[in-house]
Amino acid sequence: MDFNLSPGLSAELTREVTPEYTAAHLGSGGVEVLATPMMIALMEGAARNAVQPSLPEGWTTVGTVVNIRHLAPTPVGMTVTARAKLNEVDGRRLVFAVEVYDEVKKVGEGMHERFIINTERFHSKLEAKEK
Repeated sequence: MDFNLSPGLSAELTREVTPEYTAAHLGSGGVEVLATPMMIALMEGAARNAVQPSLPEGWTTVGTVVNIRHLAPTPVGMTVTARAKLNEVDGRRLVFAVEVYDEVKKVGEGMHERFIINTERFHSKLEAKEK
């Protein structure tokens, strides 16, 4: 199936850093700053949002590779914006450049790969695995 996705598609996702988004809360560190796993979740969300409107009903994407650098801390109360830009389309494999900025500077960057899936087929495989 051809999905007619072209490099250049992009999206942003903005969130306030709340206590639930911190390294201390998630157990990934002992400080009250944006946790790396939450930063990655924002990057993934922005990447998904960049292509989801172009996909037919019954199709979505799932993350398969994340290669990022967390460059600087962001305290609770500050807003962060994740940006994703589709750089490569290889069949159902999609490669994005991702960045996160807080109100002061860039705090994360990297590459994120997603794969286009048929949701019905995905759930069938999942159900078979659960049996």
